[in-house]
Amino acid sequence: MIRMKKAKESVVTLEIATVEELSEIKADMQAAFAAGAAACLGDASPEKIPSDQDMEESFHAPHTVVWRILSDGQPAGGAVLLIDEHTQQNALEFFYVNAGTHNNGIGLKAWQAIEKKYPKTKRWETFTPCFEKRNINFYVNKCGFQIVEYFNPYHMDAEQSMQGRPEEEFFRFEKIMPGQ
Repeated sequence: MIRMKKAKESVVTLEIATVEELSEIKADMQAAFAAGAAACLGDASPEKIPSDQDMEESFHAPHTVVWRILSDGQPAGGAVLLIDEHTQQNALEFFYVNAGTHNNGIGLKAWQAIEKKYPKTKRWETFTPCFEKRNINFYVNKCGFQIVEYFNPYHMDAEQSMQGRPEEEFFRFEKIMPGQ
């Protein structure tokens, strides 16, 4: 019988991002999202996703917290959260694990760390494109979110209709926290 050595599990921690780190986070996030789009769609998108403008708006919106995800002390991803201290209805605006580090449990450990940082949260909300099957699996099957809305040409949100992007299809996810 051959015994396989179990790989050492990484220690995943969160650290508040500094203003100086935002450009690095932006580049890493775009690389991670581009790799995900290429894996699902067959080639990279000609435009940056998410756009620089979308990220800048999220980074600087009121009540935003930007976290760096570290694996064994090394940058491994990031999360952009909107935290409403009054209602505790919080949103995951962006979440990524650096390209090339998937399937090592970093994302799930990071999400669990986020939940621990915000124990008063009543509900989490996030969105992901329909083509991102890896994300859908992660949110539903690993993190316990539920798909609660499907945005498509027949059901658009205000932003899609205003910007003329009816071809983009998204799911909206919610996670109602235990005891809520």
